[in-house]
Amino acid sequence: MKRMISLKDSRIKEKDRAKAKEKKKNDPSALKEREVTKHPSCMFFQYNTQLGPPYHILVDTNFINFSIKAKLDIVQSMMDCLYAKCIPYITDCVMAEIEKLGMKYRVALRIAKDPRFERLPCTHKGTYADDCLVQRVTQHKCYILATVDRDLKRRVRKIPGVPIMYISNHRYNIERMPDDYGAPRF
Repeated sequence: MKRMISLKDSRIKEKDRAKAKEKKKNDPSALKEREVTKHPSCMFFQYNTQLGPPYHILVDTNFINFSIKAKLDIVQSMMDCLYAKCIPYITDCVMAEIEKLGMKYRVALRIAKDPRFERLPCTHKGTYADDCLVQRVTQHKCYILATVDRDLKRRVRKIPGVPIMYISNHRYNIERMPDDYGAPRF
């Protein structure tokens, strides 16, 4: 019986190998297709027109932590940066990420539960906050993303029309924001 099973297995493996070889033989003169994400054409030559006061700001976990280290009040510092009313938004994924950090980050959790912060429910599975924020910013162009994470900034810079708020020199700064909206230049 073992010989029969092994013979069947070897036949199946040979068939799979033959199929794999057949798939590799492609016509070199055929056009190669690749998938490129489509962005609205209005975003390339001008800034996002959906931004305006009151500003909707998506907050990342490390932005809250670095704000605490820099001793900055999040909402007040946002208003000082943009010269307008700001509504900070926090997703369920970011909230779960802060809760997972434990007792060391209990101040960040208390700040995240502040009633001035709006909660955004997540419908996807998993709690990876960076993917959630990128997906939300891609779908809705009305948000400013507040983060200090280099990798997340790099991913968001590829999306046209999304400003990024970050911390430098103990104050909030914003990049890719039009001068018309009152963002200060330093």
